[in-house]
Amino acid sequence: METVLKAVHLNKYFYDPEKFQVLKDVTFDVKKGEFLSIIGKSGCGKSTLLYLLSTMDTEYEGAIEMAETPLTGRSQDYLSHFRNEHLGFVFQFHFLLPEFSALQNVMLPGLKLGRYSEKEVEERAMEKLRLIGMADFARKPASKLSGGQQQRVAIARAMINDPTIIMGDEPTGNLDRANTENVFHIFKELAGMGQTIIAVTHDPDFAAGCDRVIEMSDGMIIRQ
Repeated sequence: METVLKAVHLNKYFYDPEKFQVLKDVTFDVKKGEFLSIIGKSGCGKSTLLYLLSTMDTEYEGAIEMAETPLTGRSQDYLSHFRNEHLGFVFQFHFLLPEFSALQNVMLPGLKLGRYSEKEVEERAMEKLRLIGMADFARKPASKLSGGQQQRVAIARAMINDPTIIMGDEPTGNLDRANTENVFHIFKELAGMGQTIIAVTHDPDFAAGCDRVIEMSDGMIIRQ
């Protein structure tokens, strides 16, 4: 199976108020189509790790490679473009633009990438909304959707550029049980279609259903 992400000997320090090592020699890789969750107590380093993998934080020791591209030491401009092309993000809070329709929200990263015409981006956005059962709500303002619906739109937005990896930071942390199961099943279906997903979660049931779990404690991987 193709490897889409390699993290090699990652070390990360915080310096405020004093030097503190938050990640300690973290090494793992991720295969294409894998649905992986990262778990561990608050403060164990899992969100910091996701932040490094997302290329948002470049202050670390070690190496990160994604889609056969070494990312360590690259410029912010390069990483910004790489992120838009290769990464989709789903956060605990959906971060949709409330006055934009569901469809317009999903289109935004596609328009930013500039690979397709506006008409093609709109067609692709509709296709993603269909995939997650939200096509009927395409023209509705995001502010008029329920929390579960908004999170599904956020997933469609993360999918618009057919990213190498979708990264979720507590993607069900703000949802009730029924909507959590909805989102989980969408992720599971996407992984079945070959989409790689990495999710940081506090939810043991969510993690238990994933293909693989990486457990962290005190900045180290204790099981993977």
